[in-house]
Amino acid sequence: MSWKKKFVGNWGRLGMKFKLSDVMDLIGGGTPKTSKSEYWNGTIPWLSVKDFNNGFRYVYETEKTITELGLENSSTKLLQKGDVVISARGTVGEIATIPFPMAFNQSCYGLRAKSGIVTSDYLYYLIKHNVSVLRKNTHGSVFDTITRNTFDNIEVEIPSIETQEKIASILSDYDKKIELNNAINNNLEQQAKALYKDWFFDFSPFSSDGNLPNGWHIGTVGDIIQLHDSKRVPLSGAERDKMAKVYPYYGATSLMDYVDNYLFDGIYLLLGEDGTVVDSLGFPILQYVYGQFWVNNHAHIITGKEGFSVEELYLFFSLTNIKSIVTGAVQQKVSQQNLKKVPAIIPSKQALSAFDEIIQPIFAQIRNLRDENVNLSQLRDTLLPKLMSGELDVSDIDL
Repeated sequence: MSWKKKFVGNWGRLGMKFKLSDVMDLIGGGTPKTSKSEYWNGTIPWLSVKDFNNGFRYVYETEKTITELGLENSSTKLLQKGDVVISARGTVGEIATIPFPMAFNQSCYGLRAKSGIVTSDYLYYLIKHNVSVLRKNTHGSVFDTITRNTFDNIEVEIPSIETQEKIASILSDYDKKIELNNAINNNLEQQAKALYKDWFFDFSPFSSDGNLPNGWHIGTVGDIIQLHDSKRVPLSGAERDKMAKVYPYYGATSLMDYVDNYLFDGIYLLLGEDGTVVDSLGFPILQYVYGQFWVNNHAHIITGKEGFSVEELYLFFSLTNIKSIVTGAVQQKVSQQNLKKVPAIIPSKQALSAFDEIIQPIFAQIRNLRDENVNLSQLRDTLLPKLMSGELDVSDIDL
């Protein structure tokens, strides 16, 4: 990235001022009737905030899909490639870019750049830059909500299309590298899962007849995990807002925030306890976490015993369907008691040790790439306000 740093004051005065709502078309979403089976499990991805609350720019997969009938017979709309989606209710201000057509629910807005005013790429970074302002202007007594009026009440300064393209190009370089690292990590995880299945589900290295190898036995999850749930401490949003943003704060499914202290130090597995606890197929929602961090009371905190490393537990659970132990009609829950009852093949400690030697370098690379992504995200987010304000001059950049 060769570009020149130059303090130029408020270059935005050279651009034009707009209401945020005037630089884009605001598109509402919807949900097809869940009682109509013919509306669901089709070929059209259907977005909700749980599909894109991970900080990544693009969203490629959705937990649920709908059919053409579901699209035609509901208020949901089809977003196009390059559109931006933003969560507008409850969890407010999560954003992503749409890489191909997707429908979405009513808790989100689709944002489509107005041609000749802003580019799609610049709109994404413009919204990202203004997320904190949007969050401060939410409405609602029960849930924080972004309304159309929220966008009307925010004024932005828009530079020329040429300048927009230069700014978006600089920031996109970081997001492209982050995306590449994520793809590499996904591939590494798939390799590790395939190896675990081959060794401990199919017994390929140990048995040719499919029978349980000598020294192995059938037990339960309670035999191979240690739970550290008693150390969990939830923090309210108001409490977290007063804290310096230093250590990760995890919830049931994802990183939620950063706080000024930590409860855990090491490598752990988080398994969702309540809320969204399984995916659409019934496999548990897992987080492989490490370093110093805080966890609220919505995720089980797990390490291994009987020779199981955290990495081996991560692979075991990623291949184990737990739909049958989930309780709760309104809010799903995986209790400690039910989790410990899940059947588990328990290999010999020698087999686990041999396998662990193979996968530890894989997970070390995964951690290294994750750490690189954290650094890239921090650099991008440091540049974002400087580029948007004109503090960094992009006029000499050649695209």
